[in-house]
Amino acid sequence: MNKTRFFIYLLVTIFLFGFSNSLIAETVDPPHTKQWKLMRGGLLYDNWAAVMFTTLPKTTHPAYPSDGKKEGGSTWRCKECHGWDYRGKDGAYQKGSHYSGVKGIRNMVGAPTKSIKEIIRNDVHKYNESMIPEVELNNLAEFISHGQVDMTKFIDDASKEVKGDSEQGIVYYQTICANCHGLDGKSINFKPSKPDHPEYIGTVANKNPWEALHKLRHGQPGVPMTSLLALDIQSQIDILAYTKTLPMK
Repeated sequence: MNKTRFFIYLLVTIFLFGFSNSLIAETVDPPHTKQWKLMRGGLLYDNWAAVMFTTLPKTTHPAYPSDGKKEGGSTWRCKECHGWDYRGKDGAYQKGSHYSGVKGIRNMVGAPTKSIKEIIRNDVHKYNESMIPEVELNNLAEFISHGQVDMTKFIDDASKEVKGDSEQGIVYYQTICANCHGLDGKSINFKPSKPDHPEYIGTVANKNPWEALHKLRHGQPGVPMTSLLALDIQSQIDILAYTKTLPMK
């Protein structure tokens, strides 16, 4: 091989090597931020199966209390026992159709994630690797330890009133949320199978503001809904306050 052909070969090799590396670099995800992990953990708490596009078990969770109001797959969702406000039997789920008598997870705030993971894997909770892989278990534990918010500071238990400024919330809602939910909050019906009883963002915000706040912060499992964890908590509460002014039906 003469010198000219050698240098051409060398330049082509260098170019192809650099090009292939650039393609690899473009396909590698950047490091996950703390907020991303908390967002992901909150989604798993809501419905871990939907996050991973699988299905919940068909049987009732073996640790679900016999006097609980639910049965079947829903009993495997963390929120079903511990509540949207994370207070379990001491919060909004102390009565009604979701009552289970199970305590909340507020006492786990700040707990070591290793301890939380052991509890989730133990013989009571029974969430094995095939259900929640280790990488996702880390995110769920992060949420339980560092992602909870004390909703009693912002939502009144009795009246469901929200301590937010709806006039501030409308700015965020119309520039972020309305792109999908519509200016009137009715572009998405969460219960299309029940046309006589539609459920919109205003419906949830008024009937279950704790659920609305959790989903506002973390998103909806299995669908491309924006998480608003990047906003400060008061801005999130202001948005929640505004959504309560939207139509319920």
